[in-house]
Formats: sequence, C-alpha cells, structure tokens
Amino acid sequence: MVLSGSTAARRSADANQTRGAPIDSLACARMTPDNVWEAAQRELDVAAERLQLDPGMHRVLRVPKRELEVHFPVTLDDGTVETFTGYRVHHNLNRGPATGGVRFTQDLTLDLVRANAMLNTWKAALVQIPYGGAMGGVVVNPRRLSADERQGLTRRYATEIGLLIGPDRDIPTPDVNTGSQTMAWIMDTFSMHRGYTVSGVVTGKPLAIGGTRGRRESTSHGAFRCIAAATSARGVQLAGARVAIQGFGRVGSILAAELAEAGAQVIGIADDRRAVANRSGLKVHEAVEWMKKRDTIAGLPDSEPIERADLFALECDLLVSAGLQHQLSAELADRVRAPIVAEAANSPTTAEADAILRDRGILVLPDILCTAGGLVLGYFEWVQDMQAFFWTETEIAAELDRTMDGAMAGVMAMAEKKSVDLRGAAMMVAVGRVAEATTLRGLYP
Repeated sequence: MVLSGSTAARRSADANQTRGAPIDSLACARMTPDNVWEAAQRELDVAAERLQLDPGMHRVLRVPKRELEVHFPVTLDDGTVETFTGYRVHHNLNRGPATGGVRFTQDLTLDLVRANAMLNTWKAALVQIPYGGAMGGVVVNPRRLSADERQGLTRRYATEIGLLIGPDRDIPTPDVNTGSQTMAWIMDTFSMHRGYTVSGVVTGKPLAIGGTRGRRESTSHGAFRCIAAATSARGVQLAGARVAIQGFGRVGSILAAELAEAGAQVIGIADDRRAVANRSGLKVHEAVEWMKKRDTIAGLPDSEPIERADLFALECDLLVSAGLQHQLSAELADRVRAPIVAEAANSPTTAEADAILRDRGILVLPDILCTAGGLVLGYFEWVQDMQAFFWTETEIAAELDRTMDGAMAGVMAMAEKKSVDLRGAAMMVAVGRVAEATTLRGLYP
C-alpha cells in the first residue's frame, strides 16, 4: 500500500538545506541525503549476496511495505497558518509491529525516512526483538517554534498518521529533536481519539505515564556489553585498559563512567569542540560534572589540552566514538592506534575509514549493534505497558544484558563462520532472520 506521491522536487530542495542531527542507521550517515536510500539498499544487496538470498525475497526486502506522506496546517502563535509535510514509512512487518523514531528536522526527506525504516528492521532482528522497522517525522526547524506551536504540530502530525500507528501496528519512539514530552503528546492525542488511555502506542514516555526505568542508561549500557564481549574475545582485560572517548554527551559520559567502574582508565576525552588527555588517567566523575556545568571539556583539572584529531591517535586499548556522524574519517583512520573501535553513536565512521580500519585489522563494533540498547529498552517499555505490570531496575538490567550478550555472540559467531567483519556479520544475521520470517509466513494471497 503506497499512499505517497512524487516528492523528488522537495527532496532536492531539502538536500540543499543545512543538515541537522545524526541519522539513525548503520550506513546512512556515511552518505549524503541524496543517496541515503540507495546506500541502505546497497547494504542489503551485499548481505543478500553473502547469504545467497533468493532473488524474489531480495526484491521484497529492498522496498518498504507502505509509505504515508501528509501535508497539514498548523496555526502559529501570531494567528498565521503554515502547512507542514510529514512522513511515516513501514519497511517490513513480518516479525511483528513496526517501531521507529519520529524526527523533527529541516533536512528530513522521504528517502531518509525509507532508509531509517529499513535499518530499524535490521536492528530489531539483530537483537531478536519481535518488531519490524518504521520511521517518520516532520520537515520543520523546531527551533522556530514556541512550546505551544510545537505541541500543536505534534498533535496534528499524530492525528494524520493515526491510521498507521497503534500498540499492535506501529509504535513511534523519540528521535532527533523529539523526546519524552513529544511522545506524551502523541500518546495523549491517540488516546483522545480512542476515548481511553493507550499507553503502549509509543515508547520513550515519561515514567509517570507508562515509561520505563533504565532508559537513560540503555544505549550506553548496551554499548558496554558489546565492548566487554569484544575485549574478552581479544584477550584484553577491561580492568586497567586504556580508553579514549570521542563524544561526551549523554551516551559518552555514561559509558565512560561504566568503563571506569569496570576498572578501565580513561586517558582522553573529546567533546564537539575541544579535547583533553592525561596518560595517567582522567577522573571521569569530575569530567562529567565539569561538562555539566561548563558545556565543554576544556580546562578540566589534571588534564592537558590536545587537538580533537589527536584523540584518535592516542595509544590505547579501546577507542570509543560516541559523538556526531563522520567523526572518524579516512585520514584519522590511518592514525588510530587502538586495536578496538566501538561505535557508540550513529554512523561515526565514514565508509572509507571503515575500509581502512578493516584492512589494518582493527576490530570495529558496528553501530547497528553497539547502539541497540535503546531499541531494546523501548521494547521492554512496550511489553510493560501492554501487561500493565512494571519491572524493577534490576530486572530490566538483567534482561538488557541477556539480550545484548546474545546479539553480540550471534554476530561474532557469524563473523567467524563467514570470515567477514562484524559490520558485515551483523547485517547477515539481521537480514537472514527477516528473510526467514517472511519465507515462513509466505506471500498473500
């Protein structure tokens, strides 16, 4: 079912606008907005060839199941009316209801939404969560909107995509420029139309209205479990391991604290502008507090300033990239001295850099796996909402560990069996599971 019309002209115009925040996908952020969908399809093509996938199945998985494009008016604070464009795309639903982010950015295009929906399908399959992939959002600069205008836009968008979403159909999640408040507005709008509360229609909600414990730490902790498995496989002990961390926002700072608690020694930290180092080790707790108060790592006590690019060249046991996309370029990849690189952000490594690291024998923990903790917690929230029974933090942490450890083990086993890198292995595992589910269900009619 395809509900969208031609959007080529608008996609071309959108691509010329200033780009927004990172793209949530395995490969998309390594590409430009103009070829993001083709790039995502090429990732599938490589996995399909390695799996010797049936050509008919390959064609089915290459395209979304359905696409919705909407145009809707919003009354602004000054009384004027502005029309906005929104999207919601479902890629594959054969493993369960769809899930995926809602994004508010100026550079949002239908191709970008398609690519993210496809990659969400693979990510859910990789961690064996019974979901398919979706993605959506509105073409808008949210910084231009007041709080009331943003609420009005969110509620109208939720109404327009209401024919696709639901706790058993499609569960939206937060993404770029959306958060728990946005999810609360979507849940309330959907519930008002139904006449009763439907908390399971979204995840990422505030705890007071059906959100889950442990969500803030979920992405960081998922990355930590992947790192722990990889270092163990490489014979590297986390206790005493030297770590450099690029990107010190929520994910990077929480991951740094968890690594430090495990006995690792953080010797370098970079934010989006500055970097510091201390080869004898930085005090992570002090760095976190320093960053919270000053919004920069510069000037951190007991550290020396270094160039951000030099952080990648620090001699260490683990390099974590937890910042924006494209931070690890081909030039920097030649300078990396860590045997393991963890992608704790969305597509921080360019395609060229990825090839260089692979040729140099450096183990890269791919973002499609390393950042999956957030999706897993979204699933846990949905399960709790549907059961109206909520788990303790201890129970949530144990289930997250089990899920991430199992996913990592499956990817490493595939990499060993097929002699491919972890990124290629992750795609093979994910695509294979979706193809199996699609084959078992058959084609209707």
